[in-house]
This record gives sequence, structure tokens and C-alpha cells, in this order.
Amino acid sequence: MKLWIATGNRHKLQEIGAILGESVNLRCQLDIPGIGDVAETGCTYHENAEIKARALWELVKEPVFADDSGLEVDALGGRPGIHSQRYSAPNPTHEKNIAKLLSELGDLPEEKRSARFRCVVCYINRGGTPTFFEGTLEGRIGFEPRGKCGFGFDPVFMLPERGCSVAELSEEEKNRISHRGRAVEALKRYLKLP
Repeated sequence: MKLWIATGNRHKLQEIGAILGESVNLRCQLDIPGIGDVAETGCTYHENAEIKARALWELVKEPVFADDSGLEVDALGGRPGIHSQRYSAPNPTHEKNIAKLLSELGDLPEEKRSARFRCVVCYINRGGTPTFFEGTLEGRIGFEPRGKCGFGFDPVFMLPERGCSVAELSEEEKNRISHRGRAVEALKRYLKLP
């Protein structure tokens, strides 16, 4: 099955490709010369995922999907949420985002550092109809980065029941339990992929 994903992130493409499996010919917007990033102007994960998926669908008129995800920290009222990637703007980086998060939480005790990663996938079929899938991963924000795998907030997102950060998991294990993994697995079941 040929399926397009609205991303220019090769790491994300690889991660999602591993979940969907070899029966999918996964293509991305990098396969279309001259296409740039789409502005995420929505106010929710659902809106942003659909904006990205719809922009690619308009170009290819084939089944596409896009995801939008973020980190929701309870002590920060759900921030950074949909602004996770741009949290330390201007000129955000993963390292600056983590530093800002740890600074905002300060010495807040572990039991008050609850958080979750949330991901929403918008799939648009050949006819242009959207369907949504969601996945979450609950955890806590640690006090310092741990681990070298993953990206984004993974090094400070602790899984208390496992005693490690997401960045300390193998890629296979992360794909099995992550918010994105769960949302993409739901899409995989919907598409009846092996």
C-alpha cells in the first residue's frame, strides 16, 4: 500500500515506517521537490494534524496522514502542549526547550511533575475524508536529562514504573509504548495492515 506522511523529519519517517511495516510504501513531502513546511496555525492537535495532512493531500490526491504531538505538563497547566517544538522560541532547539522546562519546574517535587506526551494522527483517504487517531504516554518530568536515544523532551520524560527516561529505551521499545506509536498503531489497525 502506498501511503504519504506529511513530514520533513527523516527521524519521524523512520520511526513511523518501523511501526507500519514493510507492506507500506511510505512516502513523505521530502519526495516532492520544492514543497516547504506547512504553517501549523491550529489551536489544537487535531486542527494542526489536519492542516498538514490536507496540504499534502491537495498535492497528491492519495491517502495521506500527518500527526501533531506535544508534551503536556500538569504543573504548567498543560503547557507547552501544541507549542512544544517552539517552546524556547525564538530559535528553539531540543536542548533549549529542555532547559526552559526544567527551569520553569524548578525544584517542584517529583509527585507534582506529572506529564504526558499526546499525539493525534489525521488520516485522509483518497476521497478526502479525514479520520483521527490518538495516543498518550503518561509519565513525569525528571530533574535532569538522561539517555541518548530519541529526540525532543525524551531525555527528561521519566517512566517511573520502568525507572528510566524515554531516551533510555531502545527504538523498538519506544515505538511500542510511545504516544506516536499508539496513535500510528491505531491507524495501522484501521487500515487493516499486517
